[in-house]
Amino acid sequence: MKLNGKKVGIALTGSVCTFTKVFDELERLVLEGAVVTTIISYNTADSVSRFGCGKDFIQRAKQITGREPIMTIPDAEPIGPKHYFDVLAIFPCTGNTMAKFANGITDTPVLMAAKSHMRNQKPLVISISTNDALGMNLKSLAKLINVRNIYFVPFGQDAPENKAASMVAHTDLLIPTLEHALDGEQIQPMVVSPF
Repeated sequence: MKLNGKKVGIALTGSVCTFTKVFDELERLVLEGAVVTTIISYNTADSVSRFGCGKDFIQRAKQITGREPIMTIPDAEPIGPKHYFDVLAIFPCTGNTMAKFANGITDTPVLMAAKSHMRNQKPLVISISTNDALGMNLKSLAKLINVRNIYFVPFGQDAPENKAASMVAHTDLLIPTLEHALDGEQIQPMVVSPF
């Protein structure tokens, strides 16, 4: 129950194929007693796919957390100055978001939230979901692994025989990762077996 009463930000980016698992973990966080606020990327808010549409994702996040999501850059900017969160997770974190963050780009609510949160030297947890983790995004992953106060949900190849460069986090390890991050530790092992 380490998360009971903790203020947890969950920033959703456009890997909508993982959202069923993401919403399961949001429910678990709320049951743990965490005070959860979501941050929604523009791509998530505008998505329409076989996995669902943005307006339904937003409604589901509100239903689970009981809070309005943060959906604009101006609304995300005060996260750091006002100390909104004890810990923030980008969950899921696409390769696009990871590459932008590794290069200091803050052109979405999620990226602004992460930048603003990190100014206070508080933990940021990243849960990767990218078809290119072992390709062009490997350099972004390597950069972020070496940044102080950034922690990763353990991840592995999800389909090595079909998508050799693809890696996805084990979303069921979000809560223990958050708990370790609050203690200033990376949960181990960080790279795990394929799914």
